[in-house]
Amino acid sequence: MLAGEGFTDRVLAPGKVREIFRTGFADAAIDGRRVLALVPDGTRTVPLGLAFRALHEAVAPRAAKLDVLIALGTHPPMTEGEINARLEMTPAERAGAFRDVAIYNHLWQEPGHLREIGSIPAREIGEITGGLFAMDVPIVINRLALDYDLLVVLGPVFPHEVVGFSGGAKYLFPGIAGEGIINFFHWLGAVITNPRIIGRKRTPVRAVLDRAAAMVPTEKMGACMVVKGEGAEHAPGLAGLYVGPLEEAWSAAADLSEKVHIEYRDRAYDTVLSCAPEMYDDIWTAGKCMYKLEPVVADGGELIIYAPHVTEISVAHGRVLREIGYHVRDYFLADWDRYKQYPWGVVAHSTHVRGIGRMEGGIEKPRVSVTLATGIPEDVCRAVNLGYRDPASIDVADYENREDEGVLYVPKAGEMLYRLENPPEWAR
Repeated sequence: MLAGEGFTDRVLAPGKVREIFRTGFADAAIDGRRVLALVPDGTRTVPLGLAFRALHEAVAPRAAKLDVLIALGTHPPMTEGEINARLEMTPAERAGAFRDVAIYNHLWQEPGHLREIGSIPAREIGEITGGLFAMDVPIVINRLALDYDLLVVLGPVFPHEVVGFSGGAKYLFPGIAGEGIINFFHWLGAVITNPRIIGRKRTPVRAVLDRAAAMVPTEKMGACMVVKGEGAEHAPGLAGLYVGPLEEAWSAAADLSEKVHIEYRDRAYDTVLSCAPEMYDDIWTAGKCMYKLEPVVADGGELIIYAPHVTEISVAHGRVLREIGYHVRDYFLADWDRYKQYPWGVVAHSTHVRGIGRMEGGIEKPRVSVTLATGIPEDVCRAVNLGYRDPASIDVADYENREDEGVLYVPKAGEMLYRLENPPEWAR
């Protein structure tokens, strides 16, 4: 049974959140079973402390065990202090009320923590992707997912550049998957391109993801959340919550996210100042400030990622990105024998940040300019094929209230998707 409510104009009170969790898990087969909650890291806005406490209240008294696995994908592991902050618990609470809850990072680079559970054959991949790919795709997942009786995805749903909408089974793949399947998902999305994937519920990437998730034998439920703004006197920004079978919960949340998280504009902008929040600590994550705004940047325009606090291209993938740089999709496809040796997920990230473009007479022609106004030095920005601007030279006030002039200022970029009411062909 699916329990939940969602609104576009208000947020849920904490009491309502706890009620939805109680109702959603009331008839679930939890008694005496081991339950593993999959949660996001610090790169997602969500009132996770409220949600985790509601889950603990509804499940822990009945379950034999309730533990947590942080679905990092390829992000760096979280420290103990970061974990406590993410779950909004004090060290005393961690050692007291939640002492029986084990909390794990997903260690995606350590083979001993992973297990291959099968593969999707090339024939199926070809059918799902419309012939874009025809290759066997091994399905590798964190072994903990097989050691429990029930997996509960506890996370938000937003428009997403790789799968269309985040959340749901994405917490399995790529959230707690091995590097190979992660790379495949991301490159498939990049080949289709971000503007044609993001904010669309049913995509070839989601179809592959769902096929992989069906191979995981453990029962799955979802507590899928839709965040709106920063909240008010109630639960901080929780506009919707759906608890029940994983696919149903995700589907309901994605439908609401489409209403809450997409802003339509009647014009494109020559200049976009896209401000990265502190939760994005490198370009690997702050790249979302480009992904979510590329559809409203005019041809020949400039998008500025403004993030003075960011000093790294990528904590985990910086070496590879310094080697390959940031380029449009067709740049890599034109010399694929060379670039296919690199991790496909990193190549995909490169194309997502650089945006739509083409190759013309052997010359790369990006549609827009992408400029970093960060703590990353100018020589590094230029070396990876991105523009540079000294963040100290930017006065944010100069970009405010100038939309009529073709200037868009976004104070907290990365989660809201901006889309044109009448998009060009490349964004359809």
